[in-house]
Amino acid sequence: MAYTSERPAIAESSEQLRARIPGWGADLDPKDRPSVPKLQWQEDRSGAHWDFPERQPEKWPRERSIEHKFLTPVFGTSCPPKGLSGLLRRFAYRRFSEGRAAHWLILLGADRVDAWESHLRSFATTRPDNPVTETGVLSEFSRHGLSSRLGRKRADVRHHALDPVIVAGPWLLAGGAVFSVVRAVLRRRR
Repeated sequence: MAYTSERPAIAESSEQLRARIPGWGADLDPKDRPSVPKLQWQEDRSGAHWDFPERQPEKWPRERSIEHKFLTPVFGTSCPPKGLSGLLRRFAYRRFSEGRAAHWLILLGADRVDAWESHLRSFATTRPDNPVTETGVLSEFSRHGLSSRLGRKRADVRHHALDPVIVAGPWLLAGGAVFSVVRAVLRRRR
C-alpha cells in the first residue's frame, strides 16, 4: 500500500513481464534495437555533414550576450532593433551580463519604449491607435465589467482603482503635452 512504512511489493521481473505482456522489453537486448549503431560513438564520423554549421547572414548588427563569444549560427530576424528601444536593447546586451537584473530591467524598459514608439508611429498612418477601444474600456460597460469585479474574492481588487490611471494616464499626459506645444506655437505666431 502506498504512503506506509511497509516495504512495497517487489515488481515483476523482466521475464514475468515478457510472459504476461506481448512485446514487452523488445528493445532490452541491444542486438534487437535498430538505433544501437546510432548510439555508439564512431571515431570517423559524428553524424553531422559539417564541422561547424553554416552561418546565417547578419544583415544588421544583432544583440549578443557578453557571455557568448559569437552570435549563434541561426538567430531570429522577426523584430530587428529600431529607434530608441533598439539603442536600449543594444546597451543592455553590450554592458550587462544576462545574469544581472539590470540587463532584464533595461530590456523590459525597451519593450515599453517600443510600445510607445509604435503608438507614435500609428499617428502617421491612416488608422491611428484608438486607446478607448484597444484597451477594452467599452467592455466594462457592455460585458458585465462591474459585476465581474465585485464580490468575487479576486486577488486584483486592490488595484482596480489604479487601472484607469495606469491605462489612461499616459494617454492624457501625451494629449496634454501635444496641447501645450500647439498652444505655445500658436501664441508665438501672434
